[in-house]
Amino acid sequence: MTTTGASDVPPRSQSARRQTITEYVLERSTATAAELAELTGVSLMTVHRDLDELARLGVVRKFRGGVSALPSSVFESSLDYRMGVNRAEKEAVAAAAAELVEPGMSIMLDDSTTALALARLLVDAAPLTVVTNARRVEEVFAGVPQTRLIGLGGEYSHTHDSFLGVPCVAAIEALSVDMVLVSTSAVDAHTTYHQEQDVVLVKRAMLAAGSRKVLLMDASKTRRTALHRLCPVGEFDHLVVDDGVDAGLLAELRERTDVRLAKATGGAGATGATGATGAAGAAGARS
Repeated sequence: MTTTGASDVPPRSQSARRQTITEYVLERSTATAAELAELTGVSLMTVHRDLDELARLGVVRKFRGGVSALPSSVFESSLDYRMGVNRAEKEAVAAAAAELVEPGMSIMLDDSTTALALARLLVDAAPLTVVTNARRVEEVFAGVPQTRLIGLGGEYSHTHDSFLGVPCVAAIEALSVDMVLVSTSAVDAHTTYHQEQDVVLVKRAMLAAGSRKVLLMDASKTRRTALHRLCPVGEFDHLVVDDGVDAGLLAELRERTDVRLAKATGGAGATGATGATGAAGAAGARS
């Protein structure tokens, strides 16, 4: 592998640099601090600060002179980690999904970071009934006029900052809402996946409680795998993804559901969403 000298590497934002480090270490299992400094074009001191933060988030384990990768299932579950990656794409997906929500609806939001981004866009969409198991989503809507907020109890997960388990599933099963909006760890042309069984059980219950089902996914999740099957793509009424999705996969997804494309390449919050029946995808619309 040919590397570039640090002086020749353009500077990157902190979040982009840490994502680059994460991907590099995951691919190679270990890396030295000097190697990462050359990769990112920053000083060793800056790299060590990045590694300290990634170690705090549970992404890597530091040792003298370098780091090793922890299993991806460990840190991909961490809300703090998820909050810091693919933010522009998640905000674009959230803005496109917000167009599906109308005043007067009852909606259910999961504990994904994309759903949290969506929640922040819906505070002015009242009247709404909002049901969620995510503590930070509850904070967004607490005290918002004309918004009925229902928090789903259960066993608190510090990793997810949300409520899971049998009590949470039981609370969901007692409800019926107009729309459920969820995200998950991975998706291919046929199926959605998540790495944690407890989370899968809660998301399945949520989907069963909704008249309309919406899947929120940024493009990075189309390049991953996860252990547990959640449900087929075709069970969703809408799929909202950003425009970083591979064109071939996008065409396959449009054969199974209504796909709404959020434009993230123009910057955070640039949506220009197009449904599968619109100009961007009429040929692939689900019948």
